[in-house]
Amino acid sequence: MANREALRELQTRLASRLQAARDEATSVSSWLAAESAGSSYLLPLGQSGEIFPWVSVQTVPYTQSWFLGVANLRGGLVGVVDLAGLLGSVVPRTEQALADASLLAFNTALEVNAALLVDRLAGLRGTDAFVASEPPAKDSPPYFGTTYIDSSGKRWQELNLQILSRHPAFLSISV
Repeated sequence: MANREALRELQTRLASRLQAARDEATSVSSWLAAESAGSSYLLPLGQSGEIFPWVSVQTVPYTQSWFLGVANLRGGLVGVVDLAGLLGSVVPRTEQALADASLLAFNTALEVNAALLVDRLAGLRGTDAFVASEPPAKDSPPYFGTTYIDSSGKRWQELNLQILSRHPAFLSISV
């Protein structure tokens, strides 16, 4: 129960900081940092929407394994995509792991009713949080942006949610 409350506090703080950054129009943070299946990702704030705790998801038959189903988020039906699964990782999802996970909705401006399941939110990041960067590998998906490396050597992969939301693999949920 304490973990759930701590997660809600983190989500509330992140949502407040995200809104403050949008209101000021001069943001020192460019990304929402998230982790999934042991990998670290940077999701652009302008393409990210609201953060939700894990909710019950209604499964949909005959869909890709990474498409978890449909959830009711603030009265709207949203497709829930397991980010790790979409990117090729096979991750067993236990009830405890899901209870600690978060759903990150896409920004409404992207006009896609979807949310990404991530294992952990890691706060907001700006370019000043990193010591080096690398362009995406030639064989990486088109929605992969720059890879940033922090002072501890941890690699953070930028994901362009706008390109992802239009990518044929993302849009083709049927098996």
